[in-house]
Amino acid sequence: MATAFSEDASLPGSRPAIVGTPRDIPEGPGPEVMAASTLEGDEVVNGTGENLGKIKEIMIDVPSGQVAYAVLSSGGLLGIGDKLFAIPWAALTLDVERKCFILDVDAERLKMAPGFDKDHWPSMADTSWASEVHAYYGQRNYWQSRDL
Repeated sequence: MATAFSEDASLPGSRPAIVGTPRDIPEGPGPEVMAASTLEGDEVVNGTGENLGKIKEIMIDVPSGQVAYAVLSSGGLLGIGDKLFAIPWAALTLDVERKCFILDVDAERLKMAPGFDKDHWPSMADTSWASEVHAYYGQRNYWQSRDL
């Protein structure tokens, strides 16, 4: 049975959950602290196991030091025609056994999500844009306190 590492993962806007079997004796980084580059290219699936795409980038809010988003690349062929989606970091669950992320979104809902293409990125520091994205995925804005 999978074990959740994050105690408050069910709260919208909390940090992402980590599921899988924890190692008895941790060796090296992960899964709690990992290099962002090791997560890029990881598959993202929904709760039914349907492939939604792959992690293209991890976006950091530099002033706060928080991970703000994972950019999900979906559709297209070999990177051509992909649609990109900014997924609030807390909307993802890391599955350490399957080495993928889980996003609780139906594939059809993802197709309707606010997205962009590789040549026209949004201003991710724009709080009105960011609030819409977080609301779409049912998450609290990452820059707001958990106590709100």
